[in-house]
Amino acid sequence: MAVQQRRVSKTRKRKRRTHFKLDLPGMTVCPNCGEIKLAHRVCKECGYYDGRQVITKFQDDEDEE
Repeated sequence: MAVQQRRVSKTRKRKRRTHFKLDLPGMTVCPNCGEIKLAHRVCKECGYYDGRQVITKFQDDEDEE
C-alpha cells in the first residue's frame, strides 16, 4: 500500500475531485401519455412500458361512498 510522502495541497485535491459529481438521471417523454419519466422504467402516470400496459391504474371514486 502506498504511503503519502507529503501533504496534498487544497488546490491539487480539489482539481482531482472536480469529476466526483452526481449525474442527472436519463429522462424521456412517455410515448403514451407525454409525461416525463425515467428511461427504461414504467411510466408512473399511465402504467405503460414499451407500448404495453404493465400496471393497471385505479381511480379513487369518493362520490360512491
